[in-house]
Amino acid sequence: MPLTLATLPFEKEKDVVDSSRKILGIRLEKHTPLALERLLYRPRCPPVLRGAFTVHRASAPLKAIDDDKQISAMFPHVHHKPMVEIGFHDGEGPVTIGKPLRVGILFSGGPASGGHNVVAGLYDFLATRNVSSALFGFLGGPSGLIEGKYKDITEENLFRFRNQGGFHLLGSGRTKIETQEQLAAAFSTCERLNLDGLVIVGGDDSNTNACVLAEYIAKKRGKTCVIGVPKTIDGDLRNAYIEASFGFDTACKLYAELVSNLAFDAVSAQKVYHFCRLMGRSASHITLEVALQTHPNMAIISEEVAAHKQTLPMVVDMIADLVCERSALGKNHGVIILPEGLVEFMPDIKSLINELNEVLAQKASVNGTAADASSMGMAEEADEANALGDVDESVRVIREIARKLSKESADLLGALPPAFAVQLCMDRDPHGNVQVSKIESERLLAEMVEKELEKRKQEGTFRGKFSAVTHFLGYEGRCGLPSNFDCNYCYVLGIVAGGLIENGHTGYLARAIGLTQAPELWRVGGVPLTAMMRMERRKGHDTPVISKSVVDMAGPVFQTFKKDRQNWSLSDEFRIVGPMQFYGDGADALTFTMEISE
Repeated sequence: MPLTLATLPFEKEKDVVDSSRKILGIRLEKHTPLALERLLYRPRCPPVLRGAFTVHRASAPLKAIDDDKQISAMFPHVHHKPMVEIGFHDGEGPVTIGKPLRVGILFSGGPASGGHNVVAGLYDFLATRNVSSALFGFLGGPSGLIEGKYKDITEENLFRFRNQGGFHLLGSGRTKIETQEQLAAAFSTCERLNLDGLVIVGGDDSNTNACVLAEYIAKKRGKTCVIGVPKTIDGDLRNAYIEASFGFDTACKLYAELVSNLAFDAVSAQKVYHFCRLMGRSASHITLEVALQTHPNMAIISEEVAAHKQTLPMVVDMIADLVCERSALGKNHGVIILPEGLVEFMPDIKSLINELNEVLAQKASVNGTAADASSMGMAEEADEANALGDVDESVRVIREIARKLSKESADLLGALPPAFAVQLCMDRDPHGNVQVSKIESERLLAEMVEKELEKRKQEGTFRGKFSAVTHFLGYEGRCGLPSNFDCNYCYVLGIVAGGLIENGHTGYLARAIGLTQAPELWRVGGVPLTAMMRMERRKGHDTPVISKSVVDMAGPVFQTFKKDRQNWSLSDEFRIVGPMQFYGDGADALTFTMEISE
């Protein structure tokens, strides 16, 4: 593990290109000027991480947030551990020669901006500790660990990824390490590579699996320490111990720019409503943050819909009322944003989906397995009907299903636009369930609002115009150039993960706190993964999980939004967000979510 290029005094893009070619043979001609500029960025971090440090106990042993007895029984080797904090070493100067470490790292789940800097921070930590250390990157996520597919991480193959977006240095995947066979295979890989540590970069589910693996290895008396790093653009891996997951900052800034652009398109053309669906299936943090940044005319928060038991028709009426009020002011344009998981929070849709799944399960018991139902049953009928353009056949199938539903669910199914009714009834996943995540809720709402407004026109209560354009802003936010915050945060988390491994800690999540302050003032350490766990019922079994953080309606972020949203609804107080900044006064701006929470 040689000296890293990150420590060299580059000042210009040309220096990066010339030095990288001369020293490492790296060719960077495909990098844009901005990407090259980002290679120059030196992530900021607490001074304690720049030299020798120790890891000391920072709390009493922690219990799980709930169901502690069950969690303790399932994780006897890694539960009831204290928080730990990194502090200055008693000696002076950096540690340049220490025990060589062998560490593996993998990405799990969807990408989030900043992931490559976790690798960079970990690599630089190992390189400064001992040049004989080795870092292995598992390819394609957890499956790479299970199958033993990896690459050696060197400065030659890492440098071009520093401060860059994406996970493509290693790739990622959604395989879960949970069966005994998978755990044994993962452990075998760790043993074969003689790993001192394994870093798993992922969200709540991935870090739950990391804890399961840490327990398995500890039980087998293996030496590999397993450390998690909090990643998810959705922002739902937050709790009393973790202030933020990386990727949220960058994603929200990218989405906010796009929504802001659409807002000014709306007020310029003055003839369309933009319906924008944003990422966030289980929580509405992104929608809430983007609302605070852009001031849309309406932002629908899933948690509020659930709390007030708002049905689909109620939400449609709410939007239609807004359109009518704005039309009375001569405004036939606007912006409405919503999270992708909205429909799953509506009680009537939830009931309909549950009933549809029951109906399909009954059909599957006749046709064969649940998977057969998706490949041989209703999905086949839908494919055939769509291929033939046979609308009557689709209607027949839907009516047949509706007869087996409760009156409320049957009425709701009948009120849906035909395409969505077909999707709910016939588009199934391999287990035979409704694929809720594929529902284009922004288009569903736009079409139902249009239908409601037509009805109001006939009744004489609406005389304006309504035209909708729908957008799904999702993948655009996952792999952009990371913000300064995410560059700093991820680099720090990588160093912290290495420090925890060096000190023999396993079953921990790397963390930094005090994130609203300058990075030099952050406090860093680790929290036991089991401290964030509770039991949940999943697939018919009680399962340990790290709970997702949803929008707290009594919290300061939602209350700030609630106080201001009425002013945004009828006026056009849109904010010009503009592109994310890397230099200048706005480069280190934090999200409203973080600033207000603090």
